[in-house]
Amino acid sequence: MRFLWGSDIFADSMTEILIIEDEADIREILTFNLENAGYKVVAAGSAEDGLKLVGADTALILLDVMLPGMSGFQFAAQLRRNSGNRIPIIFLTARSTENDVLTGFSAGGDDYISKPFSVNEVLARVKAVLRRSASPSSGEGLLRFGALVIDPVSETAELDGAQIPLSRKEFDLLALLARHPDTYFSRAALISDLWKDAPYVLDRTVDVHIARIRSKLGRYHDIIRNKTGFGYYLDSHYELPE
Repeated sequence: MRFLWGSDIFADSMTEILIIEDEADIREILTFNLENAGYKVVAAGSAEDGLKLVGADTALILLDVMLPGMSGFQFAAQLRRNSGNRIPIIFLTARSTENDVLTGFSAGGDDYISKPFSVNEVLARVKAVLRRSASPSSGEGLLRFGALVIDPVSETAELDGAQIPLSRKEFDLLALLARHPDTYFSRAALISDLWKDAPYVLDRTVDVHIARIRSKLGRYHDIIRNKTGFGYYLDSHYELPE
């Protein structure tokens, strides 16, 4: 058994960003600065309109939480639930309590920026999340654990031939453990690798994501194990109970 307390996972950026923000002045400021930074920007004033703009070219979504009608949290949950879509999401909100942050990550968010924010902070977070979310090397093969198959190239996981509806962060976490089976990852190491540029990530955030992954793995839920004082690991010798 090996132990990892920290490592680096990076990715290259993509181009189209969807902004969903009901305050016109904030929407315009973000659009102006992101376009100046070289991104293509599409924008909506509500979650309902934003759903219509999500497409194959959408690389990242900047999403306000407190929207008229459907909230940002509801939008993220519906996007993940309906399509298994793992487009990275950065929440923008004045609500920054621990419970709000955990709710955002549980809904499938990749980062969380509190209002008021600086434009430079937003640009830095966008760049960091896009870098982390780019596809891994095409030379990476399938990771197989019985009926559980993880494809790092297509960023999908299947169980008994059926795709598992994971958020991007859930997939990244599962894939990280699967690439290093039987290796303990402390919560600090997982946060360092997967939430490197997010300032509000707590140990409980890791636990919430692990719990959500386990719930989606069905009969394979115990393949992800935890040892007190050491951390989480994927058990390559896991056998289904009789």
